[in-house]
Amino acid sequence: MNLTRESEYALRGLVRLATYPPGYMVSHSEIADAERLPAAFLAKIFQKLARHGVLEAERGRGSGYALRESPAMTRIWKVFEAIEGSEALKRCLLWGGHCCETTPCPLHHRLRHLRAGLDEMLHEITLADFVNELPESPHLGTRE
Repeated sequence: MNLTRESEYALRGLVRLATYPPGYMVSHSEIADAERLPAAFLAKIFQKLARHGVLEAERGRGSGYALRESPAMTRIWKVFEAIEGSEALKRCLLWGGHCCETTPCPLHHRLRHLRAGLDEMLHEITLADFVNELPESPHLGTRE
């Protein structure tokens, strides 16, 4: 499973957003500035996350984004699924799109249990885990 830069930016933006009070609307440009991310790209990412129910979006006066659920309830798999698609977490761990059930790589069947374990782990990890465990990470939401 190869995740894109879009998933990295989504996590960084969400970790930053999780540091605000619940329901507080924050503009994508404020998050982008704080995380040193391209604002236009983050806007597209946040729109995708809003369509998939990860974020609330407000337009007009007081516009911005807020987490739909608390960081403790926001599962990382849902973020990856929103950004990468539902099949992303089912791709081969070694050869991505080149390997599938009908045209398996040489290690496909032996790695199946690893994919299942990874899937289970991603269903358990929450956004709060990132906020609590990686508060000083330069790649996943530094606090100021």
